[in-house]
Amino acid sequence: MDIALTQWINGFAGHSPALDRAMIAVSQFGVPLIVAFVVLQWWSTTDRAHMRHAAISAGLAFLLGLAANQVILLFVHRMRPYDAGVSQLLIEKSADWSFPSDHATASVAVAVALLLQRLPLRAAVAVLAALLICLSRVYIGIHYAFDVLGGAAVGAVVAVVVARLYREGNWLDRMAVRIF
Repeated sequence: MDIALTQWINGFAGHSPALDRAMIAVSQFGVPLIVAFVVLQWWSTTDRAHMRHAAISAGLAFLLGLAANQVILLFVHRMRPYDAGVSQLLIEKSADWSFPSDHATASVAVAVALLLQRLPLRAAVAVLAALLICLSRVYIGIHYAFDVLGGAAVGAVVAVVVARLYREGNWLDRMAVRIF
C-alpha cells in the first residue's frame, strides 16, 4: 500500500513544469517559512504572553521532533524510494535514510503545537502548510508516503508531550515570555 500510494502521488511529477516547480518550492522553503511564521509570533501585539508561550511551545516541539527523528534514524535504515526505483526524483539526492521525514515532523510539530494552544487561525495556516509540505515530499520523489506519515506522527506526539510538560504560566514560562 505504501509503494502504491507513493507511486500514485509521485506519478503526477514530471507532467506539469509549473506544478513541479511549485512542489519543489514548497518542499525547499516550506519549513523555513513555518519557522519564520513562528518567530514572528513573538512580536504579536494580541495576548502577548500567550503568543510567546505558543511560539516557545512550537519551537520546542520542532526541535524535539527533529531530535527524536535522529534517534529513530539510528535504528531504522529505510532506503529512499528513488533508490528503490519506486519514484521519479525532481531534486538532488539526499544523503540520509528515508524514514521518518524531517520535513513532516517539523511542520506537523508546529501545526499541532499551535492547535493545542487554541490559536485557530494561526493553527489553520500551519496545518495547511504542513499538509502541503508533506504532500510535496512524496510528489518530488524524496520520500515514501509512510515516511511522511511516520514523521507526522512523531511531530504530533512530540507536540503533545511539549504541551503537557511546558505549561503556560509556570515560573519558567513567565521568565521566558518576558525576554525582549
